[in-house]
Amino acid sequence: MKKLYLSTVIATLFNSAAVAETNQPSISTYSQMNHGGVGLIQMPTARMNDAGSFSLNYQDSQEYRFWAASLQLFPWMETTVRYTDVRTKLFSDDPSFSGNQTLKDKGIDVKFKLWKESEFLPDITAGFRDFGGTGFFESEFIAASKRVGPFDFHLGIGWGYLGSKGNITNPFCDISDSFCTRPGGFSGLGGKIDYQRFFKGSASLYGGIEYQTPWDPLRLKLEYDGNNYKKDRAGVLLQDSDYNVAAVYSLNDSFDLNVNYMRGNTFGFGVNYKLDFNSLKQIKLEPAAKEIPAKRAESIDMLDKALLRQDLYLNAGFVVSNYAIKDDEMILQGRQIAYRDNEEGINRLGRVLAYHLPDSIKTYRVVDMASNMPMVETKIDAERFVSAARYETPGADVKDSYIRTTPQIDNEPWAVEPNDSGFGYAAELFWIQTFGSAESFYMYQTGLFLSGAYQFNTNFSLQTTAKVNLLTNFDKFNYKVDSQETGVPRVRTYVREYVTRSDVTMENLFAHWKDKLADDWYGQVYAGYLETMYGGLGGELMYKPIDSNLAVGLDFNYVRQRSYENDVDFFDYKTFTGHLSFYWQPQFLDETMITASFGQYLAKDKGVTIDFAKRFDSGIVVGAYAAITDMSSEEYGEGSFSKGFYVSIPFDVFSLKSATGRGRIPWIPISRDGGQMLNRPVNLNGVTEARSPFMR
Repeated sequence: MKKLYLSTVIATLFNSAAVAETNQPSISTYSQMNHGGVGLIQMPTARMNDAGSFSLNYQDSQEYRFWAASLQLFPWMETTVRYTDVRTKLFSDDPSFSGNQTLKDKGIDVKFKLWKESEFLPDITAGFRDFGGTGFFESEFIAASKRVGPFDFHLGIGWGYLGSKGNITNPFCDISDSFCTRPGGFSGLGGKIDYQRFFKGSASLYGGIEYQTPWDPLRLKLEYDGNNYKKDRAGVLLQDSDYNVAAVYSLNDSFDLNVNYMRGNTFGFGVNYKLDFNSLKQIKLEPAAKEIPAKRAESIDMLDKALLRQDLYLNAGFVVSNYAIKDDEMILQGRQIAYRDNEEGINRLGRVLAYHLPDSIKTYRVVDMASNMPMVETKIDAERFVSAARYETPGADVKDSYIRTTPQIDNEPWAVEPNDSGFGYAAELFWIQTFGSAESFYMYQTGLFLSGAYQFNTNFSLQTTAKVNLLTNFDKFNYKVDSQETGVPRVRTYVREYVTRSDVTMENLFAHWKDKLADDWYGQVYAGYLETMYGGLGGELMYKPIDSNLAVGLDFNYVRQRSYENDVDFFDYKTFTGHLSFYWQPQFLDETMITASFGQYLAKDKGVTIDFAKRFDSGIVVGAYAAITDMSSEEYGEGSFSKGFYVSIPFDVFSLKSATGRGRIPWIPISRDGGQMLNRPVNLNGVTEARSPFMR
């Protein structure tokens, strides 16, 4: 009778939902769980959103508040970073240190797809929650999910926090007795990945159902919880029921609201903001690309050079620094300032040239310049370009009309005698932020970088930057001297002294020489006040072939620590630092850059920094890095090793006009003295970006 009753209920629900595809959640809009990441309420599922899906989450309950950001980095990998506010405990017992701020903790989660759902088999994933650090919610899980009509069924097994109920025997105990007991504590001083605890100790089965109601915006959730809440960071939490329930309401395509009832005694609520890093874009108010007239100019003598230069700037975003006309070629030197997409930039530029130039000009040669150095030459076959742009033949593609090659522009008949000397200046906004400080959870500083330079010739210049603070709460810092003595040189941990010294400071003042040394080879030398905390001298050698997936750089620097008491003095600390760096764009990982830098750091520790960056279709780049050196956890201090995350956002994602600039938002959980690199004033990999674009 019970089976008949359940089947009747399920049949009724199927009929009420019309068993329609329109009532099933889109695979790109699976809802978030309380901790962040796709899941039910407390329990993760095997579901993943489309690659590029990004969610910002806030969840509030009696004991905890969660702020989380979740990103589907690849179709098979979901990542989540989270801050937890433990409302029942204070940050510290010293009111002069942290006031009445409640305890905050950061966590990182990752989930991997093992099997994709098919007609008969479910999605299967394995994941790790809060796997580095002090492990408030450290867990591992394996989950399976299968959809049947408007129902999404989930079953999982959890270890650690998710498996504390211990309602089954750990299946890995059959492999080795070592899996039966989970080691306590954490290695180092937090921040390390404790592999020795993975899938060990008590285990629990958990599961649940998500139901898409006939009303499209509303989804209902029911889960069986695998946690007993007896060892929570907030204290022992009373559990009157093993079941949690929730309702999720989609306010629109961007916002989800949810309410939940957990443990039979606790209400919670939350909000989730979601967007797609691949499709994110802004409507642009720009002139249409030039139409190539049926009858073009009859002679190069009729060319209005001023009008051509103007159209190249206004319609193609290309600033001409010089040009030459010889035989049947026109050569342009300049830089692209509007269009990040190289194909769009070349298409617009070629149309402008074809509009103004006669048929007698058979080749357009466009040389991209950076720091007065030729980076890449785009050689356009004018006849093929015009034919493709006019759609004269089926399947014609503008991309087939040009090639990218190493610039060959020696002894050209330039129209303007090159004069690379003179003054230049620039201004840009900056935004610095930090999360989780003792004095205030969120601290910020914003203002202007005012830069000036005098260029003596093509290769040599004198440059400086002043930092002007306009708005900040960094004056709340009251913990300026770290009392922990590890014997490690204080190369970065005086940062509070530097950022609070004055509202106007000299960021750098340095002499700079650079040049193209040979095909694919670039070099630079610099000396002076190089960054906020260090001055000295150094150089860099860069090998970067056109459109290669591998580039190599070597930098070497001898520096001295700047005083935080004024702009010009130095402390006694001196060191040599430098790295051999490999920049690799692997073909088996789309739109990905892996950078490995081997060498000696500012604190004289030696090791490697690995940086992993992923670019999405919108141009947004998300990256993470870690420095592993010969410095021990005890020497390094809290965090055990250097690591951080960042998001690089193109300005034109939010602007009505195309632009090539970017803003970078970093997140460094804990900054200590180990694994710290010099912030060189000029980075040749960035200067030579056009040769093998990644940050486009």
